[in-house]
Amino acid sequence: MNVNSNAYTYTFATVMVILVAVLLSGASLGLKTKQASNISQEKKQSILASIGIEVDRSESDVAFEKYIDQSLTLKGGAVVSEDASAAFDIDMAAAIKLDNLERSVPLYVANKEGEKFYIIPVRGKGLWGPVWGYVALESDGNTVVGATFDHKSETPGLGAEITTPMFTDQFPGKKISEAGMFKSISVVKAGTSQGDYAVDGISGGTITSNGVHDMLADCLVPYADYFKNN
Repeated sequence: MNVNSNAYTYTFATVMVILVAVLLSGASLGLKTKQASNISQEKKQSILASIGIEVDRSESDVAFEKYIDQSLTLKGGAVVSEDASAAFDIDMAAAIKLDNLERSVPLYVANKEGEKFYIIPVRGKGLWGPVWGYVALESDGNTVVGATFDHKSETPGLGAEITTPMFTDQFPGKKISEAGMFKSISVVKAGTSQGDYAVDGISGGTITSNGVHDMLADCLVPYADYFKNN
């Protein structure tokens, strides 16, 4: 074959494209299980971090089994399933598209040093993409013991500060209901928060702060009736 011909060039390019595509497809399939495992472990890390348990990703599976007694699925404030796998696999990005009393949501029940805690996943919208996290409550189902937040693409030094202790350390001791009525936790202008139901937002990160405010109000309310009745 004439290596200088157009036919040779097109044939060579076609073969290379097909070969690279096959190799990339094989690599993707081969790594899919590992990627899913990493995502699961990181999720367990975040759940545990909300009650002050910090572990490496490689240790999260064992620690999750140790501290999480139950993973429940709630709908309309009632338990509809006690299947741990089903609760863990709920897609919160899809769930929040439904009315907050019609969606199925997970609730993690933890036991740490003999104390019971409830861990609630939250998800919403920031400035540039989704924000999410976990809010842990004491056994009264009202008082916050800890919170963790993360994001996809918020601005470093501004909205991305929701992941830092400067923001999350405000949550312990806050409450989500008053006299049995759901109230949520407001994220207000930096330096203006007062009382048990508000935290300071991020200075310069107003839209992200508003996103966290809306996320808490939207994602905590499906649990209100459960805690009120239990």
